[in-house]
Amino acid sequence: MNRYMLSLDQGTTSSRAIVFDHAGQVVGMAQKEFAQIYPQSGWVEHDAHEIWQMQSAVALEVLQTLNLSAQDIAAIGITNQRETTVLWDKHTGKSLYNAIVWQDRRTAALCESLSEQGYDALINQKTGLRLDPYFSATKLKWLLDNVAGARELAAQNRLAFGTIDTWLIWNLTAKNEGGALHITDVSNAARTMLFNIRTRQWDEELLALFDIPASVLPEVRASSEVYGYTTEVFDAPIAIAGIAGDQQAALFGQTCWQAGMVKNTYGTGCFMLMNTGGFAAPSTHNLLTTIAWQIGDEICYALEGSIFIGGAVVQWLRDELHIIDHSHEIEPLAASVADSGGVTFVPAFAGLGAPHWNPNARGAVFGLSRGSSKAHLARAALDAITHQTADVLNAMRADARMDISSLRVDGGATANNLLMQIQADVLGVEVVRPKITETTALGATYLAGLAVGYWRDRDEIAQLWQVDQSFHRTRPVEDLAHEAAQWQRAINACLVWANE
Repeated sequence: MNRYMLSLDQGTTSSRAIVFDHAGQVVGMAQKEFAQIYPQSGWVEHDAHEIWQMQSAVALEVLQTLNLSAQDIAAIGITNQRETTVLWDKHTGKSLYNAIVWQDRRTAALCESLSEQGYDALINQKTGLRLDPYFSATKLKWLLDNVAGARELAAQNRLAFGTIDTWLIWNLTAKNEGGALHITDVSNAARTMLFNIRTRQWDEELLALFDIPASVLPEVRASSEVYGYTTEVFDAPIAIAGIAGDQQAALFGQTCWQAGMVKNTYGTGCFMLMNTGGFAAPSTHNLLTTIAWQIGDEICYALEGSIFIGGAVVQWLRDELHIIDHSHEIEPLAASVADSGGVTFVPAFAGLGAPHWNPNARGAVFGLSRGSSKAHLARAALDAITHQTADVLNAMRADARMDISSLRVDGGATANNLLMQIQADVLGVEVVRPKITETTALGATYLAGLAVGYWRDRDEIAQLWQVDQSFHRTRPVEDLAHEAAQWQRAINACLVWANE
């Protein structure tokens, strides 16, 4: 048996390649950052060719560093920033325009117009998503309408659309006998706002609404199967066998395989997903319903809530207020006080995400007194991350009608033990941090490994998941109820300000 698995983790700011062994342990990693392009306010782009160059470079680098060849790799799993949109010429392999990133807001006016025409409910019912520039559909329409010659090329069946997974696989298989593979998986298709998550087909009514020709769309496959083999980069073919969007991959990597299991990724923002099993739970609390993965004929759905500002609030305290020099200093500073001293901080720097979804909201600090210190502000910042998470978790409880007893956590901010303890206190559920926190890349690896028999089944993988530390509520419920009420007052005040 081949000794290792390779995960390609294509994020929003960097390309990573990680080699895992049979125990699910990281044996090597390579990473390169790539340029962020901001042509004008609200626009965010990437150079798709630079992404491909960076991703292929780190894949080679990690193998060379470990003195491995393609023969040592059982399969490749791919995970990626979701919603980011690439359009390229099938004949030349060249992108027609920069990739339009998920953060890009250039199609806000189009979304508002469609909303005014009453399309919100239709889109939500079919896709589980909100009518928002976040998703791929309006980005693709913009490219077709604004790039010279794009629609003419589409009419000639020369154009290919894809999210980043699709773009990478096209390039990895460029010299394939039957032509480069033009595919995606259900988890990425579900983020385009063009895919019916119940029929699991590209939706003709939505394609007509956005004026998108079906010929540009990739074939939608399961998240775990052998799609094909590399013809580029490596010294021999390697099976490409797993694909999942980054947050769905993290859910799988956390082994949240039973309905009701929840993970939260603490990064710049926070992304919480709940496994809802074979049921696409509709949300009445402003969450997203999405496909988590498909393995064989088994389809798994999830509820998702996005928090725009998580760890970024710590960066703000560091870079703008200069109350700390390094991010890790936030924990001892916040721990130097017993609580926030009555300070409540709503870090709505980029609006409020789930469950409020108000793009006009802005940050605010309430409850300041003459005795308020930088330590109180630091503590309030950590409190804010946990209360935002609680808002999403409570929405999930209500939508899924499921009890939640524990939350599995990953991402860089989970190294902050104080944050994790506050989270357990605020939620009243067990907060569990695993030993291996590279759960996004690991999820893609597990999906690929299952497809090629590297791991026998999910039971074998489940044995690999190990707890680093668990956190449980330690504070009186009465104190926490008061803080929760203060948080809701602060949120309501921000919404009043936003709606003026």
